[in-house]
Amino acid sequence: MPGGRLTQQDRQQIALGLADGLAYAEIARRLGRPTSTITREVMRNGGPTGYRAELAHRATERRAHWRRQATPRQPTSVSQADGRDAAAVREYAEVFTTVLMSSGLPKMMARVLGCLYTTDSGSLTAAELVQRLQVSPATISKAIALLEGLELVRRERDERRRERYVVDNDLWYQSMVRSARDNTQLAETARQGVTVLGPGTPAATRLESIARFLDFISESLSRAAEQAREVLHANPEAPSAGTAPRAE
Repeated sequence: MPGGRLTQQDRQQIALGLADGLAYAEIARRLGRPTSTITREVMRNGGPTGYRAELAHRATERRAHWRRQATPRQPTSVSQADGRDAAAVREYAEVFTTVLMSSGLPKMMARVLGCLYTTDSGSLTAAELVQRLQVSPATISKAIALLEGLELVRRERDERRRERYVVDNDLWYQSMVRSARDNTQLAETARQGVTVLGPGTPAATRLESIARFLDFISESLSRAAEQAREVLHANPEAPSAGTAPRAE
């Protein structure tokens, strides 16, 4: 029933929907489920091209079995010390992580980033991440190194000289600028191919078209990132629900 656990028949319908090229939202509508449930189910079990209903069902049963073995039989609190619903927070963090994965981040990088962004302080130590995500210190270290390479996380020292991993608005700005630089470099490389392959040839024309497209995207992305940074710094409460500042 809607809101309950996915059944084996539900998973078969998801597999059929993916095979037919349906969007997650349409599959969810047909099953009477939230889109986030379908997104999370698919990304947990091989992604849109690797999802198999039977394998997904068995994997879910194994995870449920492990959780029953690992969870002590004692009453659990519904809310956290800050008054939030603990189950709702965990559910949201999982959805946020799944969306990060669907955008291209590997699973552990997405889990670390999701954990940091759903923490009020926006920063955690390696030990805190290990405890929250229940993985090894080496796993956290590797994920952090990769996130740093993408400029999505930075390191700071707190008052106790502990190394903390931090996320904030500036990191998104830096990530966008980096993306624009990468596009510019790709455009320049595409133009080098025009000379090698000969101007006017089909291959050269294709590369020139790619270069022009990426030039436009890079310029637009850089301009938008600068404008957004200025607006957000000047007015932290600026609208964020899909609205953009009006051009003067």
